[in-house]
Amino acid sequence: MTRTSLLRFATAGSVDDGKSTLVGRLLYDSKSVLTDQMEAVEAVSARRGQDAPDLALLTDGLRAEREQGITIDVAYRYFATARRRFILADTPGHVQYTRNMVTGASTAELAIVLVDARNGVVEQTRRHTAVAALLRVPHLVLAVNKMDLVGYAEGVFAGIAEEFAAYAAELGVAEVTAIPISALAGDNVVEPSAHMDWYGGPTVLEHLETVSVDHDPAGSPARFPVQYVIRPQSAEHPDYRGYAGQIASGVLRVGEAVTVLPSRHTSTIEAIDTLDGSAELAWAPQSVTVRLSDDIDVSRGDLIAPAEEAPAVTRDITATVCHVADRPLRVGDRVLVKHTTRTVKAVVKDIPSRLTLHDLTRHGGGGELRANDIGQVVVRTAEPLALDAYAESRRTGSFLLIDPDDGTTLTACMAGEAVTAPPR
Repeated sequence: MTRTSLLRFATAGSVDDGKSTLVGRLLYDSKSVLTDQMEAVEAVSARRGQDAPDLALLTDGLRAEREQGITIDVAYRYFATARRRFILADTPGHVQYTRNMVTGASTAELAIVLVDARNGVVEQTRRHTAVAALLRVPHLVLAVNKMDLVGYAEGVFAGIAEEFAAYAAELGVAEVTAIPISALAGDNVVEPSAHMDWYGGPTVLEHLETVSVDHDPAGSPARFPVQYVIRPQSAEHPDYRGYAGQIASGVLRVGEAVTVLPSRHTSTIEAIDTLDGSAELAWAPQSVTVRLSDDIDVSRGDLIAPAEEAPAVTRDITATVCHVADRPLRVGDRVLVKHTTRTVKAVVKDIPSRLTLHDLTRHGGGGELRANDIGQVVVRTAEPLALDAYAESRRTGSFLLIDPDDGTTLTACMAGEAVTAPPR
């Protein structure tokens, strides 16, 4: 199992499109449900007078969700097949829970957008697709659900797939995989459907198992945020000075010339220490300790990067953001900016625009963002930060705005123009 690859994916869709049922079907048909879990689902379903187990209950874990029949939080599930391991985020469908979808999709490598075959592409479909595009989720799947309720008609599926693909292309999504399914009946979820012989593509699980996930660390410049400075100053190691952390991207090599940001001091990697001993190279997302040839000032929050591929250092940051707190964010607010392992003071200088999520058009920001709003924010930091553009690196191009008084997370931010949209 340790040799199988890992895929993080998120599900999204309008209320009652069948997200939780799809997830439950995936878990049940892939034999990833424990006996006691299934017994509990069967007992609850029986008390409700249902003839068959309600598989949606496998993900609707909160009591409030079970009482309302909707998902109101991000439900994470972990399962595996012989071919791949999965971390699944079942995100809510309501407009007021847009921030929860942002949370679930922020680390996803694939997003499944569900559409009810009876309703087709609706506003929430566009909203969730726009969020996936905004967050640069690499792979997008359109699951046209409830095909059993439209007689498994090929024409219905083809029309929805064509409309969705055209809209996704407007948002810059290059490729969409469309799959006709019935989550309730199990058609094309894990097993191929006997009712849709006109469809020759993969099932949902087959696509999840085979979709290409690029984990090549050499494809991105190395970024190493320093989390802790190790100086034992013991008789055994009197001169040891190492910088510990997790490699955010790329590959570090012994002998490589590096720059420490934001100070811009330069040095060379003298050694890389791991739990298994010294190594000549290390790659993301390994946790290592790096030793440098020169005795320079390096602290927690500094970023070590290749000298020739170092990111820009700035105090003025423009970002596309999703405001996740109930308290509004306003121009002039003093906040903390948390970027990788570095936290600095900052002030909100401007909120120039808000996005209309169904088409990503920009409108005047009005000087504030409220819960679930997505827009642009300009912040001025007290100390310089080394950031990549979010379009180039989801890890080092993202940061948080935090309330300095109580530590509440206010806003999730993506440095630069995450998605270009025309002003209105």
